[in-house]
Amino acid sequence: MKKIGLYFLSIILLWGCAQGQPENHSFAKLPEPKAGEKVAAFAGGCFWAMTEAMSELKGVNKVVAGYSGGTVKNPTYENVCTKTTGHAESVQIYYNPSVISYAQLVEAFFYAHDPTTIDRQGPDEGDDYRSAIFYRTPEEKATVEALIKKVNATHHYSNPIVTQVVPYKVLYPAEVYHQGYYRAHPESGYIASVSVPKVMKMRKAVPQLLKPEFAK
Repeated sequence: MKKIGLYFLSIILLWGCAQGQPENHSFAKLPEPKAGEKVAAFAGGCFWAMTEAMSELKGVNKVVAGYSGGTVKNPTYENVCTKTTGHAESVQIYYNPSVISYAQLVEAFFYAHDPTTIDRQGPDEGDDYRSAIFYRTPEEKATVEALIKKVNATHHYSNPIVTQVVPYKVLYPAEVYHQGYYRAHPESGYIASVSVPKVMKMRKAVPQLLKPEFAK
């Protein structure tokens, strides 16, 4: 379940997770990249906000919420919430490299969450909310490491980035009801109080990377 330290929001969070039960719990599909597309996989806290943030970037064609970095095959959301699978809530991004580069995606990712906290994103705690980048090539790893130095040097954050930089192995797609959850549930207290501020934070940091409809 989504967790929050403040008592007055606890019921909202329980609604945000548990009340998804009546929705479609079949697993989403993880499509193969189309011709000319590349993919990237990140974890940055609740995947509801990260899916929306990455979807708003120019050149991004699709984002699939899922689970990565763990040891259990085909985990369910309930499995991951037990914090025993090793998986983090993650997103797989399908993008056009002629419009947006891997480096630009990574930079936007660093501003779409707080990469300076270990196993925590705001009110959400546990290794399933850790910050991680799952690189596919040595070049991607080098790009990430260079950008960590760049963002640290700006002192945008008071503390250094602690994002895990680890090889990509597999991403298991999450249940259908998690896909596009941010836009499908604008009435959710969790979305309004936790997810929206993350998305707005990224928009403010990298307006030049946004699709026109979000760059206003």
